[in-house]
Amino acid sequence: MAFRDIFKDDNGINEKTIVGFLSFGMMAIFAVVDIVTGVAGKHLVISEFIYDSFLIVTLGSFGIAEIGKVFSNKKSNNSKDDEVSNE
Repeated sequence: MAFRDIFKDDNGINEKTIVGFLSFGMMAIFAVVDIVTGVAGKHLVISEFIYDSFLIVTLGSFGIAEIGKVFSNKKSNNSKDDEVSNE
């Protein structure tokens, strides 16, 4: 898959999940660095605004991805039910 294929509508990659995973990864890195600096006796200053932003992006990305799965399954199930009832 070429890089330009990522931006097509019919690709096999779920972009929302990737963004959510990267955001969660940044939160995990913040946590590890905070623990390491705490053990070293230094205080790591992380702006609450930045951490909360990563939290919102993570929850939003995974929530949007799951809602998309739920609605796409309902839509495909309803169309299958309509086809069966029309026969």
